[in-house]
Parts: sequence; structure tokens; C-alpha cells
Amino acid sequence: MKREPLIQAFSQLGIVLRNIGENKPWNNFEIGITEHEYDQLISTIVRLKHHNGWFTEAMVRKAMLNIGRSLDPDSLASWCSKYTFSSQPKIVAVIMAGNIPLVGFHDFLCVLLSGNKVLAKMSSEDDKVLPVLAEFLVCFYPEVSEYISFSNRNMKGFDAVIATGSNASFLHFEQYFSTYPHIFRKNRTSIAVLNGLESESELKSLGNDIFDFFGRGCRSVSHLLLPKSYDINKIFEHIVHQGEVINNKKYGNNYDYNKAVHLMNQEKLLDNNFVLFKETEDLHSPLGMIYYHFYNELNDVHLYSEQHKESIQCKIGLNGLPFGAAQCPALGDYADQVDTMKWLNELI
Repeated sequence: MKREPLIQAFSQLGIVLRNIGENKPWNNFEIGITEHEYDQLISTIVRLKHHNGWFTEAMVRKAMLNIGRSLDPDSLASWCSKYTFSSQPKIVAVIMAGNIPLVGFHDFLCVLLSGNKVLAKMSSEDDKVLPVLAEFLVCFYPEVSEYISFSNRNMKGFDAVIATGSNASFLHFEQYFSTYPHIFRKNRTSIAVLNGLESESELKSLGNDIFDFFGRGCRSVSHLLLPKSYDINKIFEHIVHQGEVINNKKYGNNYDYNKAVHLMNQEKLLDNNFVLFKETEDLHSPLGMIYYHFYNELNDVHLYSEQHKESIQCKIGLNGLPFGAAQCPALGDYADQVDTMKWLNELI
């Protein structure tokens, strides 16, 4: 297998993902797959909500669009140029989470573009789309077929492990896979830092950082750091367009449960009928709720970030990523700030 045609294959896959993400109909064979294959994939996406209530059609299309935009041929080539392509491929077991659609795609991409073989174990929550995309990839570049395999049982015959899951899963990863070269990932969340000078557009974009994928991603903002005396009503006013999240039964159940628990405990909450805001310095908020606290000076922000650096995936806003960019990582934005491609290059 060679890297250049593999990059071309992923680039072609990116065209498919962007078209579906933008809700475009099949138009011609330049997309790389037949109209029947295209329609079958869309049918799979539409049916996902019956398999996993979090995976609405809109959220799956958004995930595919974000990934598709990253699979630009120039971006792929530039990113890959920093790393070698293995002439002695290792088998890398990739244990994928299932919290948001196609959350394991970047690891899948890294393993293959480093010249290694991927043995993917998908979460039962997200096991419908990636195998279809893998079939398309093989169609675009048949030689890659020998480098991709899926397992739903106990995995055997691998050389290294990339595993992502909850904190509880992390303990299992350590128990069963710590003797292999590995990258283990557990729960993380993201924060947003405001300075009070944000535009209306930026505050609306913050709504995407909070509510995309119903706030279930490690890059989802669950805690806000606000300057002292900040009027939090500004945020409420500019996220009102996100109110339809409450119509999702699973999200609504979480919102109702957390509201009831906190009211019974007589805890002070701010409520706009689809999300709860609670003032606390705790980092991880439950679904349907956002934590926030006020800072006096920027050094307070630095200290808080350092205190929780092992649990923060990314920072949005002041001295961080632009508002609205949380769920649109670039190819080189590695989970937990661990360079996956560099690690794969160093496998012996």
C-alpha cells in the first residue's frame, strides 16, 4: 500500500461526506459511488435514531460534514508530510467510543495514513456507518482492504492499542492492554472563557460548542468562565435558537431529572426551559446543565485550567479556539494533546 493513492481515496471519501453533510442529492458519478450506494447510506443515517436516540439525522450529518471538510487533499498531504509511512505495518487495535457519531474516525484515519493496519472494535452505539465508509474507501483504493478489519469479539493478534472510553472503561483498558504499546483515553470535557466583549455572532456560535451532539462529546463545552459581574442573560439571549434540543427525548429526560434533583436539594439554578445553569467551580456538568463561575483576573483562568488540565480537552474563547470551532478539529488537533501519528511512527 502507498500513501499517495490512499490520500486520494480519503479525499474522495471526503467528497461523499461533505455532500451528505450538506444534504445534497446524488448528482453524478464524480462523487465516486453509485446513486444506490449513496441512497443506502442516507437510509442508514435516517434509521440510526431508532438504534441510538442520540444520533439524530441532523447530528449525524453534522459529524459527517465536519469530517468531510477535514479530508481536503491538500490538508491531508500537508499533515502527512510531517510523518513517515511504515514499510513494516503493525496491527493497531482501535477500541472506539460511541458518544458521538464517527468519534473513532480520526484514529481510523491515523492508523491507515501512518501505513499501519487497523483492527477496529466499535461501540455498539456507533457501529453502522464506519463499515460502510470503509467499503467506499476500499472501492476507491482496493489495496487498503488488507489493512482494515473489524471485530465485535475478543481481539487477538494485534501489536498496539488505541482505546477510548469512560473512566470506568479506562480501568479495564489498563487491566487488559497495559502490556502493549498503547494510548488510553478517558472522560474529558471542554471549557469556554469569555471576557465580556464577545459579539452576538460569537455568543451564538458558543451555542454550537455547547449543544452540538447534545453536549456529549469531550470537545463539548460544559463549563463557562465569566468575568466578574458578567450578565449571564447575554448568553441566554443568544442561545435561544438551540432550544429544539429539548425535543430529543433522551436529552429532555436528562434535563428534567437534573432539574428535579437540584430543586429538591434547594440548589440555586438558572433555567431557560431547555438548559440549566449552575454556579460552581466543578468542571464536569451533567447533560442538560452548564456549570459556570466568575473570575477576577486572567491569572484565575490560568490557575483553573492548570488545576483541571488532565480533564480538559480544549478551551474555547479567550486565548483559545474561536467560538463555534469546538466540534471542528483540524487533522492535527489530537485528542488529549497526544500526537497519535508521531506515536504510530515510533511503534517498533
